[in-house]
Amino acid sequence: MSALHALLHALSITGSMTWAITWALILGFLLSAIVQAVVRKDTVVRLMGDDRPRTLAVSSLLGMASSSCSYAAVALARSLFRKGADFTAAMAFEIASTNLVVELGVILALLMGWQFTLAEFTGGPIMIVLLAVLFRLTLRGRLLREAREQADRGVAGSMEGHAAMDMSVSGEGSFWRRLLSRRGYTSVSHVFVMEWAAILRDLVIGLLVAGAIAAWVPDSFWQHFFFDGHPLLSKIWGPLIGPIVALVSFVCSIGNVPLAVVLWKGGISFGGVVAFIFADLLILPILNIYRKYYGTRMAIYLAGTFYLAMVAAGYAVELLFGGLGLIPDQADARIPMEGISWNYTTYLNIAFLLLAAALLIRFFRTGGRGMLAMMGGSPDAPDHGGTDHGAMDHHSMSHEGHQHH
Repeated sequence: MSALHALLHALSITGSMTWAITWALILGFLLSAIVQAVVRKDTVVRLMGDDRPRTLAVSSLLGMASSSCSYAAVALARSLFRKGADFTAAMAFEIASTNLVVELGVILALLMGWQFTLAEFTGGPIMIVLLAVLFRLTLRGRLLREAREQADRGVAGSMEGHAAMDMSVSGEGSFWRRLLSRRGYTSVSHVFVMEWAAILRDLVIGLLVAGAIAAWVPDSFWQHFFFDGHPLLSKIWGPLIGPIVALVSFVCSIGNVPLAVVLWKGGISFGGVVAFIFADLLILPILNIYRKYYGTRMAIYLAGTFYLAMVAAGYAVELLFGGLGLIPDQADARIPMEGISWNYTTYLNIAFLLLAAALLIRFFRTGGRGMLAMMGGSPDAPDHGGTDHGAMDHHSMSHEGHQHH
């Protein structure tokens, strides 16, 4: 009975966390889908041709509006690199598309506090700048040529089909005109559902792992592990160990935020939380994908430079926020456990779930089922942009018309 009680306790924590962030996830993916529906990937490549500061800033902004799935982001960065984007710009895009997206910021605010959202959006640019400097100082032409040759072989990693698809709406007209058209609605629904399909596995795993650890691992273990009670040592240790915990957790993308809540409550430093969240791009499966994409030497190089940049960004955030008095009191950390009640979260969840249902219906009525089957396909999958959406929309309308008659 005690084992069953422990299991139910873990699942109840997982359920409470899920309910607390549902509306925020839907909102974030909707905003991302809207941007991706009107910005073609060919346009993205043209804006990422070098590693100048302005180009890296643009690459980061484009990444912020892109996928939040780590696997899809890594695949898309390789795709952009193969099409002519600068390698440093592609890596900036990759980092931003997993660590600077709207849904991550909202979920951090809901589960941990606005200070963590601000820290994430402060540390992300710092990490990108540090990585660009490291690349400029240490990335040799021979290694980059080897990486490009390996990338051009098109070895499959994960979420290749999803990364290769361009579901944007082409044609004339303003942003709003394209967005509010029937084709725009179709495109938004396709991007929205595909993003959910890409992230769902990692999100579920992250919530289950966080629930299990919160329920079964005593706080005393984490307090010893993170040197809680030794302020200086804890601040030094946190950013160093945070990425290592992420590396072996196998949880990436937004799925690592629930685990970050548990670690913060357990005693990891503020900078350690930031470094841990950044390290979704260093988990073991993604390191293996780097090896497939760019070769073993480049995979090792990326692991080393990414780790150094994450740790340094964690220290920078710790010092900056500590100096400004913005680090929240760890004693106030709480893991959501209250379940469902009639409050603003429930009302928002109902509204956004209805919106998600409308997009899901549109997705399946306009050829979406076939796209889901192609998510893990070839990195050279055909474009599913503008004209395809027009065709699917026309087919949808014809089908509806036949049904009506």
